Amino acid sequence: MKIHEYQAKEILKKYNVPVPVGKPVFNVDDAVKAALEIGGNVWVVKAQIHAGGRGKGGGVKVAKSTDEVKELASKILGMNLVTHQTGPEGKTVKRLLIEQGINIERELYVGITLDRAQSKNVVMVSTEGGMEIEKVAAETPEKIIKETIDPEVGLQPYQARKLAFGLGLEGVQHKNAVKFLTALYQAYAATDASLAEINPLVVTKEGDVLALDAKMNFDDNALYRHQDIIAMRDLEEEAALEIEASKYNLNYIKLDGNVGCMVNGAGLAMATMDIIKLAGGEPANFLDVGGGANKETVANGFKIILSDPNVKAILINIFGGIVRCDRVAQGVIDAVKEVHVNLPIVVRLEGTNAKEAGELLSQSGMNFEVAKSLKEAAEKVTAVLK
Repeated sequence: MKIHEYQAKEILKKYNVPVPVGKPVFNVDDAVKAALEIGGNVWVVKAQIHAGGRGKGGGVKVAKSTDEVKELASKILGMNLVTHQTGPEGKTVKRLLIEQGINIERELYVGITLDRAQSKNVVMVSTEGGMEIEKVAAETPEKIIKETIDPEVGLQPYQARKLAFGLGLEGVQHKNAVKFLTALYQAYAATDASLAEINPLVVTKEGDVLALDAKMNFDDNALYRHQDIIAMRDLEEEAALEIEASKYNLNYIKLDGNVGCMVNGAGLAMATMDIIKLAGGEPANFLDVGGGANKETVANGFKIILSDPNVKAILINIFGGIVRCDRVAQGVIDAVKEVHVNLPIVVRLEGTNAKEAGELLSQSGMNFEVAKSLKEAAEKVTAVLK
């Protein structure tokens, strides 16, 4: 689950992570009021959407008067903000963060996420703050310093000092950076976050170290422990089909292709998408219906897939381990009748009672293409499209 920058900063403040003074607003009048309440003579007007690259897209501007705050807020609120993460369709800005201006001396980077290869969290820092970390990793990987964290003991003081030294910080800046990194890791671990990214992390001319920007994502499987974070969910920022799928406990992610995929098991779903591409097709989605594929889950899966107008054919790939293939086949037949699916459907069922399942599909009187292998299924569904 993703949240907005201002929400991430609210969480960070609870764990004593220094952030600029700021206020979220939803209209122009409140933007001016927020600037007056914050005080000073320089403010930053920041679009709040679930995507990076807002500054380059024109969604982050500096104002040097309340009249400028009003003018910029009027321009940014309601704009369709296009960044490298939104895609060409962009996102409509419905919230702003009005923030105090900061006397910046240096811009740095810090991120915390899970290193799946080691099954441990890793803290990354870089002197290249304000840049896309993917670009830094590709072009100058030596500028990224990493510390792997033992989950039983957390970030150790020596590791925080090592990271701060790696950023070239000394004296009071180094001391403040160590405090910052320690508090940030505590916030990350305590909230079951899957990502905490501060880009840029700024050092002020006064020696303060604070999060000028903040991005936090959370492990959906742990959200039941964090009702306060669940309350921060902004459904308007999420894909409508993904929200609908979550109501049925379906794991769905929309893609740009035209082959709708319905699979049980995340690993098999990934392999199915790969082999569709290998056969010359383009998957339209990732859809894992779970281990108990039955009439209800299959019917709901069809409804979600058919809601995407780009889908021109459907590939069903089910491995019958816990669930019997003949029961899945009957569920597919019943669901097609119920949902009125008019697109070509290729079905590959393997595992318990796969033979009986094939007979049910063949005798259903419906226009199913039955495949015996995953390779054959991918070739059949791409052939249907051609």
